[in-house]
Amino acid sequence: MIWNVGKVMTKRARISPDKVAVFFENELITYKQLNDDINQVANFMQAKGLKKGDRISVSLLNCPEFLAIYFAAAKLGLIFVPLNFRMVAGELKYQLNDCGSKLLVFNDMFIKNIEPIRSSIKVDKDKYIFLKSGLPGFQDCPEWASDYNEILKDASTAEPILKDPVKIDDPLGIIYTSGTTGDPKGAVLSHEQTYFKNFQISDYTDMRKDDVFLSQLPLFHSGGLYIVATPTLCSGAAIVMRRTFEPEQFARDIEKFKATIVFGLTTMWRFILNSKALDNTDVSSVRVVMGGGERTPASLLKDLSDRGLNMQLGFGQTENSAMMITPKDAILEKAGSIGLPGLFTEIWIQDHEGNRLPPKEIGEIVAIGPTVMSGYWNMPEKTDETIIDGILHTGDLGYIDEDGYFYIVDRAKDMYRTGGENVYPAEVEKVLADHPDIENVAIVGVPDEKWGETGKAYITCVKNKTITLDQVKEYLDGKVARYKFPGRIEIINALPLTSTGKIRKVALKERFLDK
Repeated sequence: MIWNVGKVMTKRARISPDKVAVFFENELITYKQLNDDINQVANFMQAKGLKKGDRISVSLLNCPEFLAIYFAAAKLGLIFVPLNFRMVAGELKYQLNDCGSKLLVFNDMFIKNIEPIRSSIKVDKDKYIFLKSGLPGFQDCPEWASDYNEILKDASTAEPILKDPVKIDDPLGIIYTSGTTGDPKGAVLSHEQTYFKNFQISDYTDMRKDDVFLSQLPLFHSGGLYIVATPTLCSGAAIVMRRTFEPEQFARDIEKFKATIVFGLTTMWRFILNSKALDNTDVSSVRVVMGGGERTPASLLKDLSDRGLNMQLGFGQTENSAMMITPKDAILEKAGSIGLPGLFTEIWIQDHEGNRLPPKEIGEIVAIGPTVMSGYWNMPEKTDETIIDGILHTGDLGYIDEDGYFYIVDRAKDMYRTGGENVYPAEVEKVLADHPDIENVAIVGVPDEKWGETGKAYITCVKNKTITLDQVKEYLDGKVARYKFPGRIEIINALPLTSTGKIRKVALKERFLDK
């Protein structure tokens, strides 16, 4: 089928050209304005010789330009690769080279991470595009890049003409997720999967054209781009967007924009509640509240409910985001549950032999359906390990109750979430293993009042040596993103091992809980 996600913006601009698509800071952007911007980017990219299947990347704060580049790529059949702007130079280098990105659009504050790696990444020399963030204190466009606004000011707003039509099962984007072996994996998401994701989110929210969707999730996340922005704009609704998340501003925006759908991670809601900003906020416009992202205490759900915000927890992965959600009428009754499978996802619990397990028995959460990723970019073996006979193996352990509601017990692959960000300890352990004073290290996720979870590093040191938390952070600085830093450490004489010499992380978690 010849069709793509970008065509929806063309249709929206014709059907409702003057309707607001994006509220950005103090700016209103209509569907016609957004589509004109999309077409300018698409025509520029064609003029630069980019063709269907080429990868393009962005390292940007939330902004309308992010959306314009994404939908322009969709119209042309380019593969869009959003980069986590919290990453440091080495992490950016790996992902840009792994996907073979030919173009990179970046904000001013990220020059410091890009300049040192320019000579060792595959981005074409004439395809570094600079964009002012709008925040004060950052440098202007460097001589080795082109200014976004300058290169687009004369670009045509006409619909791009395609020599190679885009098909619905073509790749749309690559979202990187950290791997258990330390190397990130690029989940490939197609136009078709994205359409089914749109349908699923619309069903969860009963989304309407007059809805206003407020969420400050970063657009480089699958949540921000594929759960919030794409379904909202494809539905003809409006999205409220700011560069960054500020708890007090988020609360004020609910009232200011009369938001009807609100999405916030548990950590975000914790910050918002602590700010007390909701205490004097009119939230009567809100019809749907979506959230989750890590373990969510029942007390937080009640605090929100007491203020008229009934948060529906959900569950998903980059490989298959928004897999399930808790119905409104079960929020408090099924506290602790991650909900029921969505309309276009079938999920069950199975054992190691692939047998479906009855209620209350713990096993792996697996899923099938049209919202599952196509596979991992350039990693066929990892794809075959994760998608077996069409079934996605999440690596998460859980169970169902007698009513079919799902519960997570643990993450089998050791991943934990801190402030809504996935952290795989192996990636950080790999770096710390090179420290001259560290003999061995294992990191586990432990509860944290501020971030939901944080990493605790159990370290054995070289004889007559020791190390502090500050020294660990200093060593990691510039090697991994700061959100991946362990929040705690403990020096121990020896790590608990299995009979085959593998570290028993379960024993380390028990050690933490016993204290």
